[in-house]
Amino acid sequence: MQAPNKDIAFPLKNYDRLCFLKNIIKNPNIIVGDYTYYDDFEDVHNFEKNVKYHFDFTGDQLIIGKFCMIASDVKFIMNGANHLSNAISTYPFAVFGNGWESAMEGKTYPNKGNIEIGNDVWIGYNATIMAGVKIGDGAIIATNSTVVSDVEPYTIVGGNPAREIKKRFSPEIVERLLKLQWWNWDIEKITKNVQNLTDLDIDKLEKNV
Repeated sequence: MQAPNKDIAFPLKNYDRLCFLKNIIKNPNIIVGDYTYYDDFEDVHNFEKNVKYHFDFTGDQLIIGKFCMIASDVKFIMNGANHLSNAISTYPFAVFGNGWESAMEGKTYPNKGNIEIGNDVWIGYNATIMAGVKIGDGAIIATNSTVVSDVEPYTIVGGNPAREIKKRFSPEIVERLLKLQWWNWDIEKITKNVQNLTDLDIDKLEKNV
């Protein structure tokens, strides 16, 4: 049995609006795992345009795991968007120079850290993920959600701000799935188990460990 080639940009023949994302990314501060795909209504190269306020000087990263599914118009708001909130004014005076250069001496703009997306995460159309958010393995982010805080593994969230809708599985099943980490299996083993991965019988998967 063969698997799709993870190292090609466009895995679907004659269709260029879905890509294996890691193969089109140019920014070294965007790290994407194998088989994660991005589907765009117009042009897959919109993905990097939708990683907003991602300036080199902030040093933050967008890290996305393996086998994720990212819909069109998903946006990631990086730390370059942050302004002072614990000051009289939130205005970025220092950016404009011309006598305002010293406005931030001894101060720093807020930095909430990297955005980290786990493995097997589905992010729906037009969702927004804010700086510093960590999304656990197997989570689902509903369409039009704005995610401002961490999402636990195998949890469905939605809304603005996004809140938990439900857990996908019982705590016991989640623990077993996180222990399995099927996304780290070699591709031959994954290919052998694709029917089990699209079923609900975790016992079958565990027998193949």
